[in-house]
Amino acid sequence: MKKVFVSGCYDLLHSGHIEFFKQAAEYGDLYVGIGSDRTIEGYKHHKPMFPEEERLFMVKAVRYVKDAFINQGSGVMDFIPTVEMLKPDILLVNSDGENEDKRRFCEEHGIEYVVLERIPHEGLEARSSTEIKNTLKADKQTLDETCQIPTRLDLAGTWIDQPYVSQYAPGWAITISLEPTFEIRERCGLSTSTRNQIKRIWPYQLPHMDPEMLARLVFCFENHPEREGGHISGAQDSIGICIPGLARHYYDNHFWPERIETCNEPATLSWLENHLCMIPMEPRCAGCSVVEGKDITLPKVQALAKAANDCWEAILSRNLKDFASAYKASFEAQIAMFPAMIQGCVQSFIDRYSVMDGVMAWKMPGAGGGGYLALVVDNATDFCAQHNEAIALTIRRQ
Repeated sequence: MKKVFVSGCYDLLHSGHIEFFKQAAEYGDLYVGIGSDRTIEGYKHHKPMFPEEERLFMVKAVRYVKDAFINQGSGVMDFIPTVEMLKPDILLVNSDGENEDKRRFCEEHGIEYVVLERIPHEGLEARSSTEIKNTLKADKQTLDETCQIPTRLDLAGTWIDQPYVSQYAPGWAITISLEPTFEIRERCGLSTSTRNQIKRIWPYQLPHMDPEMLARLVFCFENHPEREGGHISGAQDSIGICIPGLARHYYDNHFWPERIETCNEPATLSWLENHLCMIPMEPRCAGCSVVEGKDITLPKVQALAKAANDCWEAILSRNLKDFASAYKASFEAQIAMFPAMIQGCVQSFIDRYSVMDGVMAWKMPGAGGGGYLALVVDNATDFCAQHNEAIALTIRRQ
């Protein structure tokens, strides 16, 4: 009996794969090479839905498969070490997986190269992993569009809500609550971890209750005593999401602020909307630690606190020049304490957008390391019209 070899990721195992295995097994004993987690992340730039050991288990359980292995190579030709170990008689591919490198490899190693057309099993619809992933993505987008849970943008004072910062000097954090009028991406500084915790309780919208009490409930739910790692998520996240409009919250060596002040004056919120927008960057990398190399000192925390005070006064007086100056000073104070906020692509985005006409100041939301570049501009409507990638913001009113 001839040895037949096929290779693929088989992340979303479906009827198309099974029919392919069935047809391949007609040529001999079927052996399957499976792309490793490392290969999928490196080649397709995303994590697999199922880890390699689970995919291996599922493929081995298919009755048409004699045996299966995790490929140890990389890229499109990750199966080479498996083939060299197995020494198959036939390498079989689907028509959409055919390429000259595979054909040439088979010629060099004396392996018969067979190409099959993608044909669904009789009575079943044609399936492909790409089609399924697109459907899942569309379903997620529909759910996200249905969900009206807001997010938050921090304007100044980020990090002061952590006691290991405010123990040096007290100060304010300033946030605005944003309507979800754009795709809120994960790991991008818009408090998606807190927002996801809220969606576990209220999937579509916040309940009608006192905003500060709601923020307290969310903070306690997210930071339950058995939380892994012992990390306490800053209160500015729950406050920024749950309290509408513009808010500032005062921290003095405690996780929860001593007091909260708000502004919901329509003219002030409209003014902010006309001078703020965001630019998407790459998400913060998995495993990225923005607290490594931190250098927290009294003067640096005092600079952060002063910038937040100046920012609040500038907003209430609607002084654009002072707002931009304080906004930028707050960001500079943040990265002076946490230089790892500037990682990966961040500096290149700052270099590009900081010199553009109309841009007056810039910072990253949240802890940094990627995500979005939040800009202060002279006119957000005009800037967004000139730059298609720019995202206009809508502040949640009462």
